[in-house]
Amino acid sequence: MSKALETEMVGLAKSERVAQALAREIRAGNILRGDQLSSEGALMQRFDVGRNTVRRGLRILVDQGLITTRSGIGSFVTYQGSTIDSQKGWSVALSCGPNRLTTCLLDLRRANCTAADTFIAARNLPPPGDYLCIDRLRICPSTAQAVSLERSRLPWRDGLSGLLNEGLIGDSLSRTLAVQGLFAASGEEVAGVLPRLPEADAALMNRVPGTAMLRLQRLTYAADGTLLEQVESILDPDRFGLRMVF
Repeated sequence: MSKALETEMVGLAKSERVAQALAREIRAGNILRGDQLSSEGALMQRFDVGRNTVRRGLRILVDQGLITTRSGIGSFVTYQGSTIDSQKGWSVALSCGPNRLTTCLLDLRRANCTAADTFIAARNLPPPGDYLCIDRLRICPSTAQAVSLERSRLPWRDGLSGLLNEGLIGDSLSRTLAVQGLFAASGEEVAGVLPRLPEADAALMNRVPGTAMLRLQRLTYAADGTLLEQVESILDPDRFGLRMVF
């Protein structure tokens, strides 16, 4: 295990450190679907932990749908490396499949945002002002941990008032905006690292403060070139990554 990864995992329970290290290798394709994991004894030696810790770590991977354990035989990778189809919105994509997530709406309000609230530093942003603010969590039911915390800010437009009382259609912002005739025609996105998860966000996500996370910052524009949405997402690096095709 690299020194950087060891530093990142400080503060996590030993079983969680075992699970995260193995999950990274599985998601990276270093261990493929159908491959058998190292024996419990080998994992005990590798991570310098006891047998119960290894078994708790493997149980976490089972709950995440990454492996299956066969009594008396061993643990085998079941993760297929499939990517989500987010064309209809993340909430729709992540609510389907074997590792489906649930969405928790934290905040839905109209607010006069300050410069600090419009948190993405990017080109062509309008000045601080009237915004629709939407904060959401995506939660893994089996672990009760959030795998993403998303904060969306949309410049206020006529027709958005109904959302304050009716909420989002099917928990999907994309579907809700489509009903208003609003579609993303272009955009830009920056992926980076959040070295230490702040305590307030860690409490919301039911995670250990200081954990390293991914951070996505995205701007989308309507067909007329006006800003449609700016969103910042804090993501579990064991669930999300950047995939490029060239």
